Amino acid sequence: MDKFFSIVRGMGLRRGPQRLLGGVCGGIAAKLKVDVAFVRIAFLLLALLPGPAFVFYVAAWLVLPDQRDSIILQSFIEKRADKQL
Repeated sequence: MDKFFSIVRGMGLRRGPQRLLGGVCGGIAAKLKVDVAFVRIAFLLLALLPGPAFVFYVAAWLVLPDQRDSIILQSFIEKRADKQL
């Protein structure tokens, strides 16, 4: 799993400082160098269509590192492993 998380960190995509919920749209906007409003509107339009927009957002929130380089899913897995030992 460590290799997966280092690959995710190496992509250079982070949950952004401009956040309403999880910061996923802010991180995508920062990576693409566009206004966060455009990314949020695009996400809302995708969410209105039948499809996995909400699932994608939650998955990105779990996997993308935040500004401190912390990944929620990795922290959860490490805590679970520590409890089992």
